[in-house]
Amino acid sequence: MPMDRAAKNLDNKNMTSIPIYALYGEEDYPDQADWLHWETITSRSRLHGFRIAPHRHEQFFQFLFLRRGRARALIDGEDRDLGPVSVVAVPALSVHGFLFSEDVDGVVLTFFERDVRTLAAEIPQMEEWLLRPFIVQMNEEHASELHNTIRGLISEADSRRPGRAAAIRAQITLLLVSLLRLGMAAASHDRSQLGRAAQLARAFLALVEREFRETRAIPHYAHALGITPTHLNRVCRQVLGRPALSVIERRIVLEAKRYLQFSTLSIKEIGIVLGYPDPAYFSRFFQRATGYAPSRFRAPNTAAENLSPREVLEQACTR
Repeated sequence: MPMDRAAKNLDNKNMTSIPIYALYGEEDYPDQADWLHWETITSRSRLHGFRIAPHRHEQFFQFLFLRRGRARALIDGEDRDLGPVSVVAVPALSVHGFLFSEDVDGVVLTFFERDVRTLAAEIPQMEEWLLRPFIVQMNEEHASELHNTIRGLISEADSRRPGRAAAIRAQITLLLVSLLRLGMAAASHDRSQLGRAAQLARAFLALVEREFRETRAIPHYAHALGITPTHLNRVCRQVLGRPALSVIERRIVLEAKRYLQFSTLSIKEIGIVLGYPDPAYFSRFFQRATGYAPSRFRAPNTAAENLSPREVLEQACTR
């Protein structure tokens, strides 16, 4: 089936919630204290018609290296086209799905997120990069370097040589450093192509990602960026197409959806976590933003009854 036609079927027509998997299609969790898993993209995607339906991992960080072929990625509600020599990093709880071309070649690495974060804590700026998914298109030189790093990691993972655990941690650290350098190089290139307004918008989005649970106050964000609230709103409208408060509230709504779908916290507790101590106010806010009361959104099957497949997916993962 051609990619453009098959992409229309990326959404699961029977989906009423986003499934949680250890690995795609497997519900059992590994019991190793220090754990990683690797496999080729082809080995698993071929079993599912080269289509990986949207799902999430509760404890795992995944890294996908697309060496050859093409893919359509759906990550937290955003569609992206992937070409050869692309990398995708997906932290725990991010909803993601893929549609691969049949000539795809590459590898998927899966780690316990806690292990990745422990190693990342020793690398300046790395933890910030692990907060959200990112995709980088590489040149052949960078792809070759990354391929060699991955080969070294896989070699250690498959071995039983002395010092294996320490060697694996060292190889994962090298992989994280490679990801950081690729991401920073891509960001630097993007900045050179962007005007001042776009740079401010990106800085604002990064700040929102870190602080949306603590405050929605526009003056706070404007002060952190060294501009006035009026200027911040103007930038957001110009670049993002909405005022600053709307940007913050959309991020809060995404997090609320995740908690409602994937946690056992009560609605009151979710509101408190997200900065809404008054349950009634939180419920009104959520219903105004989504069209659903939190309790109805959380109820199995209810929200999906009269929605299209795209809308069912978006209620769980769109920004």
